[in-house]
Amino acid sequence: MPVSTVHLLRHGEVFNPNRVLYGRIPGYGLSELGFQMADRAGEYFAKRQAEGAHVVRLVASPLLRAQQTAQPTAQALGLPIITDDRVIEAGNSFEGLAQIKSHLKNPRYWPLLRNPLKPSWGEPYAAQVARMRQAMDAQRQAAVSEHGDGAEVIIVSHQLPIWVSRRAGEGKPLWHDPRKRECTLTSITSFEFDGDELRSVNYTEPSPDLLAGAANIPGA
Repeated sequence: MPVSTVHLLRHGEVFNPNRVLYGRIPGYGLSELGFQMADRAGEYFAKRQAEGAHVVRLVASPLLRAQQTAQPTAQALGLPIITDDRVIEAGNSFEGLAQIKSHLKNPRYWPLLRNPLKPSWGEPYAAQVARMRQAMDAQRQAAVSEHGDGAEVIIVSHQLPIWVSRRAGEGKPLWHDPRKRECTLTSITSFEFDGDELRSVNYTEPSPDLLAGAANIPGA
């Protein structure tokens, strides 16, 4: 069976001085630090390619921050950016609000908190996993069809869809403590497949030295 790999790359730091939970709101692009992170990701994949990897396909969420993060990798590898709506940020009913903790004291929002395991305030974790896996399978199958055994795909997406996809791949419950997600800015979560069977999940951070000063507000 052909072997393939899907690398889920989280976008870089977003320019968000008002600390808004931006979710799917258009127009939220990378900060200066975010562009540095995107450059590091491009350097990481260029080095990987030089060492013999077969990275043949680059996909990104339609949101600006993901498209901008993909650009240095596109230039480094000479690949077009394929936009896939299935890897977009999670839907969230708190989208557009700043200082989320203060809003949780308002009874108006309490019904949204009734089931944190689903979660009730946004797109269900299971729905995110389903659409992400659909995109991952479609993109890697296309890559293998066009380029053969060992094809690798990069998909630039967002923290929560990446994290729940990893938990699903590792056979763990999808509910979790958001503060404990191992999915930093421009981190890479790699899914290795043997045919259609997921063989392993690996994690790496191309720019750990840039993380200390970054604003890491999840989009959802």
